[in-house]
Amino acid sequence: MVSPGEYQQQYQASVDDPERFWLDAAAAIDWDSPPSRALDDSTAPIYRWFPDATLNTCANALDRHVATGRGDQAALIYDSAMLGKQRTYTYSELLEQVALFAGVLAAHGVSKGDRVIVYLPMIPEAAIAMLACARLGAVHSVVFGGFAAKELAARIEDAEPKLIVTASGGLEPGRTVAYLPIVAKALELAQTDSATTVLVKQRESIPGSAADYTDPAIAWIDWDEALAVAEPAVPVSVSATDPLYILYTSGTTGKPKGVVRDNGGHAVALTWSMCNIYDIGPGQVMWTASDVGWVVGHSYIVYAPLLVGATTVLYEGKPVGTPDAGAFWRVVSEHKVRALFTAPTALRAIRKVDPEAKELAKYDVSSLQTLFVAGERLDPSTYEWASTALAVPVVDHWWQTETGWPICANLRGLEPMPIKPGSPTVPVPGYQLDVLGDTGSSVGANAEGNIVLALPLPPGTLVGLWRDDDRFVRSYLSTYDGYYLTGDSGYTDDDGYVYVLGRSDDVINVAGHRLSTGGMEAVLAGHPAIAECAVIGIHDDIKGQRPSGYVVLKAGVDIEPDTLRAELVQRVRDEIGAVATFRDVTVVTALPKTRSGKILRKTMRQIVGGEDYTVPSTIEDPAVLDVLEQTIGPSA
Repeated sequence: MVSPGEYQQQYQASVDDPERFWLDAAAAIDWDSPPSRALDDSTAPIYRWFPDATLNTCANALDRHVATGRGDQAALIYDSAMLGKQRTYTYSELLEQVALFAGVLAAHGVSKGDRVIVYLPMIPEAAIAMLACARLGAVHSVVFGGFAAKELAARIEDAEPKLIVTASGGLEPGRTVAYLPIVAKALELAQTDSATTVLVKQRESIPGSAADYTDPAIAWIDWDEALAVAEPAVPVSVSATDPLYILYTSGTTGKPKGVVRDNGGHAVALTWSMCNIYDIGPGQVMWTASDVGWVVGHSYIVYAPLLVGATTVLYEGKPVGTPDAGAFWRVVSEHKVRALFTAPTALRAIRKVDPEAKELAKYDVSSLQTLFVAGERLDPSTYEWASTALAVPVVDHWWQTETGWPICANLRGLEPMPIKPGSPTVPVPGYQLDVLGDTGSSVGANAEGNIVLALPLPPGTLVGLWRDDDRFVRSYLSTYDGYYLTGDSGYTDDDGYVYVLGRSDDVINVAGHRLSTGGMEAVLAGHPAIAECAVIGIHDDIKGQRPSGYVVLKAGVDIEPDTLRAELVQRVRDEIGAVATFRDVTVVTALPKTRSGKILRKTMRQIVGGEDYTVPSTIEDPAVLDVLEQTIGPSA
């Protein structure tokens, strides 16, 4: 096992006396009413942290730093490689903008508990809108700007927002994405009329404005015009157990799950993580190269750096092509980034274009102390490349949308440990990790099984699914009594290091984005030529995984394969979004199924991957596998 030291002491304290451990951690937060106890277990298996405390998350992220004399320090650096422009907001400036926009929201009827959908690109207004909601005690739900109208509509239906915040559009290399037609279509599709206002940030480089839309039921308002006449809003005190945000993640049924994060546990956990995991404190620069539409962006672009008084970088661009494979190294150099957090996909993209790291040599990246990687498995070759090129620790760590902060990590601020390629190191204090077999018993070291976390989960993790406690219990807490099911399989080695091998369900991970294959199958099945279909995740050198579709045509259908592929790709783009990167379509004569009709997707993945497999005993027609091997095998 890991040798005794500071980590082991902290971990054991979090297990033996979580009440004391988390009350001590809570001392780093400014409370309106401090907690007298940490955990409320009266409604187990659903738990609540700091049940008698009150606070405001925005005040902890901004106001308190200004009040202690650090208003002139940089809070947020906006770096747009797409526009070739930068802007730095001090804590005082960011507070002013957030307070004013909170005033805009309040003037349009938003108050404590109301939901606000934020559908914005990577611009400062995204962080401002999130913090403004938190200031009022409103609940924000950020939707990634790459999602299509149907996906946005599903989130509008579930959250029932009072107001939507958007922009004229987003920027991609070589093209712009107009947001306003997507929002208008989503409002038309959504089976709710809760939203009465759409606030639009007009971007100078993208046409389209609030004035283009007239609807007697919905007011389309220009962001800047509203801000010009706004009165600043003061922070609203909320219960620590009140929701801060809803973040939707793919569900295997195709219906997105609204993960709910609370205010108090979230603030405590993220603050603890910044010091102990990321080794970042006041005035130091952290850059998380993600998007605010994902949990990584919520936690480590917006909230965590600001909670501890650090400087966060909000980057609008790509790792390559904006303009070259040196984009990340330029940002690190210019802004003196101490910790960079990105996904393996980004590193693979840079390596593909610049395998010798020649672009890196053009920049002084001596400020960089650690490269953190998460979102999908960090393969050993990418780890070795990044470690050699940067000559700093490359730290893989593992967590989920549901947990909100790392489950396993190499705790650089507490006790740095030897790095083992392929492992996110050890469980973080607060997480009691185990690996169970199908019978519910621990499998022991070096044996693969289902990774689970003993209840209660630590602060900062999901407190439920939006308005659906039954689904929360059914999806995460019912498989093994007393445990949260991560949905990942893996093992621990003799030193206590954890190895995560992959998803144990059919949600795939594309460049760090969890997407439902079931949702894609539903889209493909809607094509008039398709009788049945399956979508599986296959290996991709850049994105980790990508979706691959296998379709059976209806009898008598005559369609060119290229035509069919183009139509199916467009359907997925229209209904799921470009983020799915769906492009592989193979026509097959039949899909392997069990006698009960379940498609054997795991077996299909093994065939495509060239792996050995055992013919399932439940298969309806084993001959189908022979045909599939000839059609979709690795040599095809």
